[in-house]
Amino acid sequence: MPTSHGAAKAGATSPRAPRLQVHLSYGVPRRGLPAPASFRRWVQAALHGAGHRRAAEVAIRLVDADEGRALNARFRGKDYPTNVLSFPAEPPPGLRLALLGDLALCAPVVMREAQAQGKRPRDHFAHLTVHGVLHLLGHDHEEAAAAEVMEALEKRILAGLGIADPYADD
Repeated sequence: MPTSHGAAKAGATSPRAPRLQVHLSYGVPRRGLPAPASFRRWVQAALHGAGHRRAAEVAIRLVDADEGRALNARFRGKDYPTNVLSFPAEPPPGLRLALLGDLALCAPVVMREAQAQGKRPRDHFAHLTVHGVLHLLGHDHEEAAAAEVMEALEKRILAGLGIADPYADD
């Protein structure tokens, strides 16, 4: 069953933060996965780091390898599970919604990559959540210049979360 996390309450002396809703659903057992509050924190950090200052809503589904493979095949034509897929919302012209879109994180792929790269799984989930949110905001890495901008933004956001440069060993 999806869980929803409403807006953080602003302190009496701080300006009210834009409303953020993160809906998290599980297609895998939750054991060993980061807490829902962590995903919310990572989404919020990505939005803030990218300069997004409006209300936002993001749905995140943690999937198994079969669901990840099916989604990747259907939407990207690639017959294997990938670590993160981003599905930006496409509202009709003139309609402005808080909904940014959906992310699908393939838990077994993320865990396997973290182990292979010598990273903490939690840090890798954080990186891929930030990466996916940046895609929802329109960033991409198809061309070298755009990739540099996106990677620099990811590094800065992750550093703010106390997470090392995910591209340091690439």
